[in-house]
Amino acid sequence: MDFDSLKGIIDFAISQEQEAADFYRSVGEREVQDGKKHLFLQFAAEEDKHRRLLENLKSGSGGSDAALVDTYTFTWITDIKRSNYVADLVYTPGMPYRDILMLAAKREEKALELYNLLLAKAEDDAARKLFKMLCQEEAKHKLALETTLDDYMAELGD
Repeated sequence: MDFDSLKGIIDFAISQEQEAADFYRSVGEREVQDGKKHLFLQFAAEEDKHRRLLENLKSGSGGSDAALVDTYTFTWITDIKRSNYVADLVYTPGMPYRDILMLAAKREEKALELYNLLLAKAEDDAARKLFKMLCQEEAKHKLALETTLDDYMAELGD
């Protein structure tokens, strides 16, 4: 992969978004509880949306997603840093829900790092705005997963 050009980095980001969507979809399809299934399938749809945004940036077409980027409202997202202190995890079928949530939060943490790198390398205002939006989206995902993990652990009395 060519990381010396913005195009190469965008290609990598597209592949990462596709892999993330596939991961969430796979986990969601294995879940038997509707709430858990819905959570992971919702994350898959979000990652699909991110991939489309990146593909539109790469092709130079705004597509129907251009308005989304133009009207996006930025807000501060708190980072509770649960995943920051955990080693990388590898998904295995049957993995405890707690571990799946931590793994997913860790993945979002890494995606956030990637988009911060892309933001720093962006060559124009449109790319900067897209990468800034994607940074915020990944931060939201990370917070949602870490909060879900905290809530789940509290239910268990931990």
